[in-house]
Amino acid sequence: MDVGQACPPAPTLSLDPDINLNSPNKGLGPAGGADPLTDVPVEGGAVGVSSINTLPPGLTEEEAEEIRSELVKVEEEISTLRQVLLAKEKHSADLKRKLGLSPLNELKQNLTKGWQDVQTSNAYKKTQETLSVAGQKTTAAFSTMGTALSRKLGDMRYRPRLKMAALNPFM
Repeated sequence: MDVGQACPPAPTLSLDPDINLNSPNKGLGPAGGADPLTDVPVEGGAVGVSSINTLPPGLTEEEAEEIRSELVKVEEEISTLRQVLLAKEKHSADLKRKLGLSPLNELKQNLTKGWQDVQTSNAYKKTQETLSVAGQKTTAAFSTMGTALSRKLGDMRYRPRLKMAALNPFM
């Protein structure tokens, strides 16, 4: 820019309720002009919204300014809280490291505690009892079947035809 030229005028923010966000010309005014969302005035070298042409119904300029001021304060508080949280998370990680608590150790402890919680739950106890009874019945059934099979083989040993077949396998 030459020394003799004047600065271009600062654009102002205009909110157009008829903007179609699905349109290929979104953000363009009725004559295909500039995007109203980028028409933000510049104050003191910083970009910000100094005034909005239209206020919501029932809201005075003073009320709007008060709300804007409160919004800035809340956003600053949020930023501060994020910084404090990050510092506390780092401090927590340092303390855990000093105690020898690695993420793997924490996972092991969580799994151990979880397994203990499962074992003390009523559902686990009932399932364990049911499986224990089923195992006992299965053992008894196999025992009975083994005894019956042994008896049957013993009976077959005393049959004459089997004796001959044992002596002459080609019968």
